[in-house]
Order: sequence, then C-alpha cells, then structure tokens
Amino acid sequence: MLFSGESLTFANFLADAVAIFVLILWFWLFITTASDLSSSRHDISGFGKVIWVILLIVLPYIGIFAYILTQGGGMAERNRLQARQARDELRQAVEFSAADELVEARSPGIGELHFEGRICVPESAAPAVAFCRRHGRIGR
Repeated sequence: MLFSGESLTFANFLADAVAIFVLILWFWLFITTASDLSSSRHDISGFGKVIWVILLIVLPYIGIFAYILTQGGGMAERNRLQARQARDELRQAVEFSAADELVEARSPGIGELHFEGRICVPESAAPAVAFCRRHGRIGR
C-alpha cells in the first residue's frame, strides 16, 4: 500500500487516495486550529495554549477533534469578526463605504448620462435607449 512496489490494483489505489485525503484533511485542520490558537485567542493563557499545542502534536487526530468540539463555536465567531474587520479595513483603505454602494445602486441610467454628455452611446445602443425612453425607464 501507499506507493509500494506491489502491482497496482484498484484496492491499493483507493487506499492510497483515502490516505492522502486524510493526510491533507488533517494538515488543513491542524493549520486552522493552530492559527486560531496563535492569532485570535486572547481568552486562553499561554499555558493553556501550550497544552493545546502539545495535545495537537502528541495526539494529532484526538487533539484536533477535541479542539473543534470544545472551541468550534468560538472559532466560527472569531472568523466572522476577523472577516468583518478585514472588510472594514479594506473599505477604509479604498475610501468606499456602504453609503457609496447605495449611491451606485441609485445612479442615473445610461440615457441620462448620454443626454448630459458624460458618456457617448454608440449607434448600436440607440434602439435600446429609445425603447427605455418610450417605456419610462429613462428621463427625457
């Protein structure tokens, strides 16, 4: 099994695929729990963090599942808060707010921008503008 020199059978292939999947899953869960412990946990003392890390290394599967079962709800809430904080920081960096999104949603139609001379509508779009004007979707 696991890349042995034996003949390749479907059972060997399936066992190898499952083993690789479990290894990748464990690695992903380990990184997730380790990053949660190191970056966003301020309610656990340093000694508590060391105990969790030792448990994660000595008993990897039991440690990860115990951490997720006992701290999973807090992990989700901390991830949600981190995402909200990152979004707010990004909006502040690009100077774009929720009010700007509302202004964009209520922006004037293409016909109004064309009549004000701010954009040039190609002749191929003229029938669409005329249709919208007839049906009251664009101001005159």
